[in-house]
Amino acid sequence: MNRLAQEKSPYLRQHRDNPVDWYPWGNEAFEKAKQKDKPVLLSIGYSTCHWCHVMAHESFADADVAAVLNENFVCIKVDREERPDIDAVYMKVCQAITGAGGWPLTVFLTPEQKPFFAGTYFPKHSRYGQPGLVELSQEIAHLWRNDRDSLLRSCEEIAAAISVQHERNGEPRQELLQSACDTLRCSFDGKWGGFGEAPKFPAAHNLLFLMQCGETEMVNVTLTAMAKGGIFDQIGGGFSRYSTDNMWLTPHFEKMLYDNALLLMAYSEAYERTGNPFYEEIARRTAAYLLRELRAPEGGCFCGQDADSDGVEGGYYTFSPDEIRSVLGDAEGEAFCRDYGVNKEVSIPNRIGKDDALWSEARLQKLYHYRKARTKLHADDKILLSWNAWAMIAFVRSGHTDAAIRIRNFIEKNMTDADHRLFVCWRDGEAANGGQLDDYAVYALALLTLYRATFDVAYLEQAIFRSKQMLDCFADDAGGFFMTAHDAEHLIGRPKETYDGAIPSGNSVAAMVLETLAQLTGETVWREAADRQMRFMAGQAEAYPAGHCFALLAMDQALRPSRELIVCGTEVPAAITTRHGSDLNILFKSPENAVRLARCAPFTESYPVPEDGSVGYLCENGTCRRSNADLDELLD
Repeated sequence: MNRLAQEKSPYLRQHRDNPVDWYPWGNEAFEKAKQKDKPVLLSIGYSTCHWCHVMAHESFADADVAAVLNENFVCIKVDREERPDIDAVYMKVCQAITGAGGWPLTVFLTPEQKPFFAGTYFPKHSRYGQPGLVELSQEIAHLWRNDRDSLLRSCEEIAAAISVQHERNGEPRQELLQSACDTLRCSFDGKWGGFGEAPKFPAAHNLLFLMQCGETEMVNVTLTAMAKGGIFDQIGGGFSRYSTDNMWLTPHFEKMLYDNALLLMAYSEAYERTGNPFYEEIARRTAAYLLRELRAPEGGCFCGQDADSDGVEGGYYTFSPDEIRSVLGDAEGEAFCRDYGVNKEVSIPNRIGKDDALWSEARLQKLYHYRKARTKLHADDKILLSWNAWAMIAFVRSGHTDAAIRIRNFIEKNMTDADHRLFVCWRDGEAANGGQLDDYAVYALALLTLYRATFDVAYLEQAIFRSKQMLDCFADDAGGFFMTAHDAEHLIGRPKETYDGAIPSGNSVAAMVLETLAQLTGETVWREAADRQMRFMAGQAEAYPAGHCFALLAMDQALRPSRELIVCGTEVPAAITTRHGSDLNILFKSPENAVRLARCAPFTESYPVPEDGSVGYLCENGTCRRSNADLDELLD
């Protein structure tokens, strides 16, 4: 065993028996590199990554490769999910050098953490023009000993390239939203849905944006095609990471918490807007998957499940026709293969080309229990705060508020320190790594979502508290928010991410949080902060608005006429707890919460609470109506 045996991360522990002399990220490794005058090999990945497994099996578990690496380098393993800041810094390096990125991420550094070469997956030996890890390592080691100046010049060129900032403020305006819609429409696949060519990613935040813009056709085609394809687990529910083809049939089989949370939000929103029971069923089955497969006994949700089982990608999810017949019997098996598109060529159950939904049936249950007994599926049982905050939002939106509250209680109990600061992750009874922008921003948004569902003022208070921490710890005077806190570990760069990738960026979510707080509370501090962030994000989105769709969702909220409803009564009316949309901001005042609510939103202090029933006060774009006891009329 190497030093990784002492780590909590499942990804690092997967490499504890490698012959490579791995170090975790930390001073010990870099001091050893300085002492031995060796460069550093930095390898970044995550435990459910298929190509990380491939490179580990081909190279890191190989004694000959390990001998080359151990002789010439100090080798460091990083779990990108535990340290997204390290990953962000060196992914930017990889993109600057190669024009692309991904995992596993492989970077060669000086002992001072300065990169001079980067790439992603490397085979053991060179093939088909692709350098192999052995030959690459030997060449770098030779240059380190004999022509170090050339490597150090590369360090300076890379540092200059990644330090260039293209930040400017802009003006929030409808044209940015329209430009994003037009760009997405141009790349839209009218037959199968989604955007661009394979591989296709769900990008649920883009669909949420398009729904808000009224672009129903692109949304409906995409949501329907994904749900019928193999990317959706027809047997057990939930979505895989992405599709390797245009028709969503063959996925990359890993299932991630954040993908399923965002897609649960999208299908719940689509059902709320259309009333289509198909979307309700997909949302129900996705929520059931999360609650059944990823919910931890302690209260949070695990990161995800692996693409591989028994060393085969997708082996857990695929079936031969003979295997299905052996489980269901000949007649039922034949019918299932016909209904779910399984044949000699296609082993992934799907509903492509089928009109009706058959999910609530006994055949699926039999196959679900059979495959669980057939092979074991690895789960990454870390609990990441920001991903769990997305799950909180999704659970509230899909009617599982109790599950969201359970996650919130877990976070407050297990993922905060003595100074009430957040941690990035938790595993096996221990929290680790100081919280980053995404943790504070998404958690604040989740708390606001909880407030909107329950009108428990405690959640509004906590959202304000976490948002103040976000401003204090991450804000840049020049605009926007850094990824890491002011007092965090200093890396070679301090990233400030604005582009929405697989998940909306922390800066996009911060824009939504600040705009929502400004509208809910009426407080100048939140209005000024929201306006600053909105101008910053408008500037970042200018060059490519379609890459900032979640920020544009917040911008749409800011550009629309504001509507606030203050409901006063002794009990929360049921009518307001089912209102999830962002077009109306609702506050509830009662005799019990009046003082606390006034601390959050001082303007509510003067609103009287009736002795019986409830009364609403609707304000639209700065003008307030007379009181009205008919809440249904006000909610229209």
